[in-house]
Parts: sequence; structure tokens; C-alpha cells
Amino acid sequence: MTSSAAMAANDTPELGALPTWDLSDLYPGMDSPELKADLDRMERECKAFRERYAGKLAALKGDELAAAIRSYESIDETLSRVMSYAGLVYNGNMIDPTIAKFYQSAQERVNDISAHLIFFTLEINRLDEADLAAKQKTSPALRHYEPWLRDVRLYRDHQLSDEIERLLHEKHVVGRAAWNRLFDETIASLRFPMGGKDLTCAEALNRLSDRNPAIRREAGEVVGKVLGENARLFALVTNTLAKDKEIEDDWRNYPTPTSARNLSNRVEDEVVDALVSAVRGAYPDLSHRYYAMKAKWFGQDHLDYWDRNAPLPEDADRSIPWEEARDIVLGAYARFSPDLASLGKRFFDNPWIDAPVRPGKAPGAFAHPTVPSVHPYLLVNYQGKTRDVMTLAHELGHGVHQILAGKQGHFLSDTPLTLAETASVFGEMLTFRALLAAETDPKRRRIMLAGKVEDMLNTVVRQIAFFDFERRVHTERREGELTSDRIGEIWMAVQTESLGPALRFDEGYRHYWSYIPHFIHSPFYVYAYAFGDCLVNSLYAVYQDAEKGFAEKYLAMLSAGGTLRHKELLAPFGLDASDPAFWQKGLGVIRGFIDELEAGEAKG
Repeated sequence: MTSSAAMAANDTPELGALPTWDLSDLYPGMDSPELKADLDRMERECKAFRERYAGKLAALKGDELAAAIRSYESIDETLSRVMSYAGLVYNGNMIDPTIAKFYQSAQERVNDISAHLIFFTLEINRLDEADLAAKQKTSPALRHYEPWLRDVRLYRDHQLSDEIERLLHEKHVVGRAAWNRLFDETIASLRFPMGGKDLTCAEALNRLSDRNPAIRREAGEVVGKVLGENARLFALVTNTLAKDKEIEDDWRNYPTPTSARNLSNRVEDEVVDALVSAVRGAYPDLSHRYYAMKAKWFGQDHLDYWDRNAPLPEDADRSIPWEEARDIVLGAYARFSPDLASLGKRFFDNPWIDAPVRPGKAPGAFAHPTVPSVHPYLLVNYQGKTRDVMTLAHELGHGVHQILAGKQGHFLSDTPLTLAETASVFGEMLTFRALLAAETDPKRRRIMLAGKVEDMLNTVVRQIAFFDFERRVHTERREGELTSDRIGEIWMAVQTESLGPALRFDEGYRHYWSYIPHFIHSPFYVYAYAFGDCLVNSLYAVYQDAEKGFAEKYLAMLSAGGTLRHKELLAPFGLDASDPAFWQKGLGVIRGFIDELEAGEAKG
């Protein structure tokens, strides 16, 4: 289907033509000769690479080691291109058996091919520190890869023997990856009967923000019922993956369930602990206070959980057509930086975004960088709500960040999750601030402030609560398997603590943990959202007080990719995430918005 034909097929009266992506920039099709040729070529090159370099790295001179890394990078980029294509096709329709077979086959083939490469980073990590430093001193080409070598060598104390590493690698497709696929295909195939229709998970969850309270209640109850009917399966997936992680963490000598994630994020344990402690300590002054106020707006003492993200009673929450959403986001980006907006515009001018909701499509939203030699793709499930516009601004922030960082090359463009969320949340803030500045009606301004507070609570409070839930589940799993009821109990305890006494839950809500994909795909990923939000709040405060040049420094920060750590990236802005006051400054922005809403209530 051509891009124009695809857009016509997804034309809706309220939203207009919604774009679908065209993945042919990666490969023409699942059975294309180009894809087959790349896989065959990679198999030959990987075998030759192993024969040439295995057991020989210590004897290489600096330029020779740099050449080996360049070859390794080229191979890895091609294999990543294959898996990017396979993954995007699969996320477009997870319930098509032909696509599922293609995705699994691609995983297995790439896994087999890349097994020949396992020796390389293991052998790099066995190089003597002084010897490696001497090689870098004599070779500018090797010094180019210093950030990548630095990050690879973080894992020196956690790597296993070559044989065990190869075994874990080869078993991955029938281990963790297979359980991930089971989760994905189960969620994608679930149907939620509402209003005479069988809805997808994304459509059902979207009804929790419908204007009609009866629809919200039905959505809340039906989602809980359907998830509950599948809770044993989701508990089995969760238990298996948590145990799998425990076993590998033990072998790799990671002291806590979160240690591996913190290391991959290049962030110190104490920084994460300070963030989590600061947010949990702020629950009463943030989420508890806001939801109590929202309950009063609804004329109630308590707020049912299905009303947590409900539009305010006076909020018309009109449907926003796709083209208007595009103009809102790009306009906000342009007011900050024409260069940023120009990069963002490329996603709309080209078929790089998949926007419609459809059966089998992955729920939620993401930006996938693919490889620097191509371009990122965005997936959203656009349904015309204000939150969907903010999601678009968020994912577009990822996309432009990925393009800017891509200039560093395949290895040096990869950004730790904590900083990867910076550009996305900053894009949301730009969009919100632009809309708020243009709004003169006090009622509309109140509605917008409330919506932003809810988004920030979902990003900061809710994600730290998710992190706390994961930590409790993984810790308790080490004592034995958890029943679905026990997981539900942990979930309810965390939700009650984080959302506060104003929220009212029913039995169905205890199953809501089960649809969240981050718990399955990326354990302990979720704190990165809170990290990014608090960081952006502090960063935006600097922007508001800054003289000219902030935008240039900001784009330079994004362009650095993975070459610098968070301390080095934030230093030009006078910010330090290791300072406990840093997190309080970020939380203070949310607190200030709630204060403004409360002041408006007092005047009213």
C-alpha cells in the first residue's frame, strides 16, 4: 500500500487522514532479496570476523584495534537494521501469524549469526587497562571509540566465561524473548466488550478519559474483568522473567534487582535512590493533594479510579484533527528552535509515523531509532485527545533526538534511558507552555493546568510507583513464586500509597499491573520517565532565565548521544543530578502548578 493510499484508508471524519509508516527505507518487504542478501552476507562476515580476531586483540596495535571495532560496528548496524525492520513490522500487527513467524525467524537467524561475535567485547574487557590506554594514546582512530570502550568495560566485573555467554545468547530466543512475545501477542489479541463493540486494549484504555462517566466506569470495570480472566497467564510470565533475571543477576554478581539497569543507564545507585526517595516523600503534597482537589471538582469525597484521568466537568475536550495536532507540536518546537522544528517536520513530510488504532497493533507509543544510516520511526495510537497531542510531542522529541545523536555513528549515538527521556519530556513541555501562553480564558487555563498536572503525576509519581512495584515483586520473587493474587496485593498497596486516600478502587483494579509492557520488556525502565521529567523541569527553569544561546546548548546536548555522561551533559546548564536539591527543584514545578490550581479554587 502506498503512503497516500494508506492515509486514505485511515481517513476518519473527526481526525482526518492518519499516516501509516512505510518501512521500505529499511527493507522492501519480509521476503525481499535485499533482506535475504544482508543476512547471508552477515553470516559470512561474522564467521570471517571471528576467524580474524578471536584470541588476538591483545596483540593488536591501536589502529588495528580501531579497525576491528569499525568492522564490528558495521556488522552490528546491519544486524540492527534487520531487527529494527522485523520489530516494526511485528509491532504493526502482532496477531498476524505470518508476521509473527517472520519476526521469530528473524530473531533466531540474527541470534545465530551474532553468536560468532560474542568473543569480541568479552576479549576487550580482558585487556589490561594500561595496555588499552597505551593503544589509545598512539591511535586517534581508537580514541574516537573511547566512550564506547568506556561503556563496554563497565561490565568487566559482571561478564561470564565465553562458553556461558554464548549459551545465554543462543538460548535468548527461546527464553526471555519468547516470554516477551507471548505477552505481546496475548495483549494484542485481547478484546474488551464495550458498547456493543470488541475493543483493543488501547481503545479500551482510551475510554478511561471519555467525557461520559458511564463510559469511563464501564471501561474501568471491563478492563479489570478481562485482565483478571488472564491474570494467571500474566503472573506466569512475570514470575518466569523475574526468576530468569534473578538467576542471571546472581551469576553476574549484581547485588540488587535494579543494579543492572542502573549500570546500563550509566547512573549511580545513589542518584536513583535520591530520586525515588524525593518523589515518594512528595506523594502527600503532590498526588494526594491534587486528587483530593479533583474529587471535589466532581462533587465527591472520593475519586473512582476510572475517573483519575477524566476530563474536568467543564472541559469539552474536543477532538483534535491530526493536521492541527501536527501544527500545534511543530509550532511549539519552532518557537524554541527553528532547527528543532525543521527536524520534526521531516517525520510528517515522510511516512515515518504510524498513527491509527487498529486490531493487532502494539498499544501505547514509542520512537524507534533504527540505525543512523536510515531514520527513526514513531508509533502512536492517535485518537484525538489532548493527551494524544502531548504523546505526539513526546515521541517526536525522541525522534529528533535520535536524528541528532545519529551523527555520532551507530555505537556512539546510543543514549542511556535517563537522558533519552529528556528530549521527549522537553518536547511535551514546549508544547504545553506554548498552549498555556496563548490561553487567556481563566477556565480554559485551569483545565490546561489540571491536564498538565495529571500528565506530570503520571510521569513522575506513577512511574516511581511502578518502579516501587517492580522492586517489591522482584525482591519477593526471590523467596518463591508469587500468585496473581499476591502480585495484585502488592499492586494495590503501591497504588494506595502513591495516589492517596482520595482514590477509590474496586477488586478489578488489582489486575491493572498486568498490561504494562515495560515490566516485561525492560525491567526497571520506568524510573527513567521520572528522571527525565524532573530533569526537564529544572532544565526549563534555566531556559526561562537564560539569555541567548540556550537552544544551541540544548541541541548540542542532544547531539552528544552516548559520548558524555549526565554530569558532563548538564554541566553547561549549571545542573547536577547528584545533588538532592536538583530533584526538589524539579518536583517544585509540579507543586507550583498545584498551588496555582488551589489558589484559583480559593478565589472561586
